[in-house]
Amino acid sequence: MTATNPFPPPGSKTELEEGSVLSPRFGADGLVTCITTEAATGEILMVAYMNSEALAKTLETGEAWYWSRSRGELWHKGATSGQVQTVLEIRTDCDQDALLLKVKVAGDGGCCHTGRRSCFYRRVEMSADGPSLVID
Repeated sequence: MTATNPFPPPGSKTELEEGSVLSPRFGADGLVTCITTEAATGEILMVAYMNSEALAKTLETGEAWYWSRSRGELWHKGATSGQVQTVLEIRTDCDQDALLLKVKVAGDGGCCHTGRRSCFYRRVEMSADGPSLVID
C-alpha cells in the first residue's frame, strides 16, 4: 500500500482467488475495468475504468467514481448530469482484475452521455454486406 494506492498488492494465487482481502490488479496503465449494472434489474449500464483513487473514493462515498481516459481525470458519475450512481454492491472477479458495480441511478435513470439509459443501445446485425449497427 502507498499514498497513491491504498490497496495491498496481490498475494499468492490462492490469496487472490480465495482470500478476503481486496487487492485489485490494476493494469500497467494503473486502471481496472469496471462494469456497472442497474442493481434492481441487472441491466448493464456502462463499462468504465477505475484507478486506485476512483475505487477508494467509491468505497468512501458510496457513489461511483471513475477515471476518464479521454479527459485524463477523476470523474464523479452524475456530478454534472444529476445521474449519480449510488453503489449498492461491489464485486470483483476471481483474479481481481475486473470490478462489477451494482448501482441505483438518480435522476431519470440514464447513464450514457448520449442521454440513453444504457451505453449499450446498439446491437450488431450481420448481413450479406457485413456487420452493421442498429439502434434499439
